Amino acid sequence: MDNIWFLAALWVGLALVATLLAIWFRVSTALSEIVVGTVAQLAIGVAISGAGLGAQTPWVAFLAGTGAIVLTFLAGAELDPSVFRMKWKEATVVGLAGFAAPFLGSAAIAAWVLGWDARPAWLAGVALSTTSVAVVYAVMLELGFNTTEYGKTILAACFINDLGTVIALGLIFSPFTLRTLVFVALSVAVFAILPFVTPRFFRRYGGRVSELEAKFILLALFGMGGVALWADSEPVLPAYLIGMVLAGTVGKDHVLVRRLRTLTFGLLTPFYFIRAGALVSVPALVAAPGVFVALFVAKMVSKLAGVFPSVRLFGHRQGADVYYTLLMSTGLTFGTISALFGLNRGIITPAQYSHLVAAVIGSAVVPTLIANAFFMPRHLLRQPGPGAGAVAVATEVSNTPR
Repeated sequence: MDNIWFLAALWVGLALVATLLAIWFRVSTALSEIVVGTVAQLAIGVAISGAGLGAQTPWVAFLAGTGAIVLTFLAGAELDPSVFRMKWKEATVVGLAGFAAPFLGSAAIAAWVLGWDARPAWLAGVALSTTSVAVVYAVMLELGFNTTEYGKTILAACFINDLGTVIALGLIFSPFTLRTLVFVALSVAVFAILPFVTPRFFRRYGGRVSELEAKFILLALFGMGGVALWADSEPVLPAYLIGMVLAGTVGKDHVLVRRLRTLTFGLLTPFYFIRAGALVSVPALVAAPGVFVALFVAKMVSKLAGVFPSVRLFGHRQGADVYYTLLMSTGLTFGTISALFGLNRGIITPAQYSHLVAAVIGSAVVPTLIANAFFMPRHLLRQPGPGAGAVAVATEVSNTPR
């Protein structure tokens, strides 16, 4: 489609349809957008002789990437430092278990059951070891768990899980170079400076209609994202860390966070989630459904086997343990990024990419639907985390997804 405005109207229209479906069926909007993207890509491709949604169009890819970066930043900003310090043992144990079990289990299934070569099998292990910060944060924000100690601990465990994924991807497939060293050194410097500079800069120049705060944050995210890409890393990793180091500044400015959420959920994340669904090749899945099933089952079984015992170890009961485990079993952002990394570098074939992405998306949809339908620990919505005050109590009435 050559007309940029028609294409934009199509994507925004799909986002609107996805939101209405999410309201009617009481599911997360993020998951609805993924499904709508897959169905729309297939339907338009059939109806208009191979045409699609234009998911590879540069401006669509840019908006989708920006959505992933800003959403990941917001998730990092929700990590209350006091909760992280208090729950670091739990977050570390659950996060490492959530990474190691599916990494090894999925790689073994890809190699020994599907017959993939070593490098594609290891890439499958990396892609399926992830936990989706984007999905977990979106769900928690809609339901109000983001203001509770329980929800903040899950987000912290998600961070540890995905940190393991990024390190594994780098160690196995990206050689350590001088660029990597520059990226690490620059990141340390920026993360040390930002908490000192940001509050002072905002106090002096912020609070204006020009939205200086949002521009400052986007500059930091895009700048570090560019350095990460230059060093063969991923832009969402520094975005998460920037959110974490600014949690005490940006995370406590509820007005600024609300404005960023409006930009993110109103415009950016629909492009990310719809595009994630549109990248799945349904014909490739139909041609070999057993591959998708094997990868999906490998991730889910190994995730559940690794995460559930570690969650129970820290005393979660009354459905909170199952809900915790199911959310940790989701995958999307780093999973699709890892799969695309492998495709772009010739590690996996387009067919293997479609099966991996389909398994990743399936892990974003299925466990979240089950968790919200049957295991949601509503009693924990009345237990706000430190400093949350009455916000969590107010959000308890917002059980209908966004």
